[in-house]
Amino acid sequence: MADLFRISGEASNHKVAAIFPSADAASAAAARVRQALGLADAQVQVLRPGEKAPGVKLEPESHGIYRTMMRAHAKLGVLGAVLGVAAFAVMYAMGIPMIVQSAVAAFLVLLFFGTVAGLFLGGLFTLRPDQDRYVHSVLAALAEGQSAVVVHAFDAEQRARAESLLQQEGEQTVASL
Repeated sequence: MADLFRISGEASNHKVAAIFPSADAASAAAARVRQALGLADAQVQVLRPGEKAPGVKLEPESHGIYRTMMRAHAKLGVLGAVLGVAAFAVMYAMGIPMIVQSAVAAFLVLLFFGTVAGLFLGGLFTLRPDQDRYVHSVLAALAEGQSAVVVHAFDAEQRARAESLLQQEGEQTVASL
């Protein structure tokens, strides 16, 4: 039942990164985070300057992103359609003349705009604007010759604990929601 309401198709929706002046400092911090939180190696990654395809470590779940796109658009599109129909029902019950006199047209218009609004929200959810700062901060640090530790947390609590540990060690910490 919980999966019915889950929009994301990714296993780890929460990401934290900390910037370090050297690869050695980043590797040591990554080891401490893994040990303190009991995380798998795949959940805690070290990115070094000049790394080939850093995006793979920043966003390792490309298949999950596709699932997120499909789920978000399908579920939020249907939710928008339902809300459009509900808006029609409320306005029809209120006896609003424009709705009552053109019931079929009003129903179709509200259904259409509700569905489109839901699809737009699905697109916004898929874009994950909360992760822009996270990705751009790490890429900028790598371009400046710094290293980063990236943690892919499975829940908000794990993200908060990882962020707390990394704040004690790194110069700068960024996280997604």
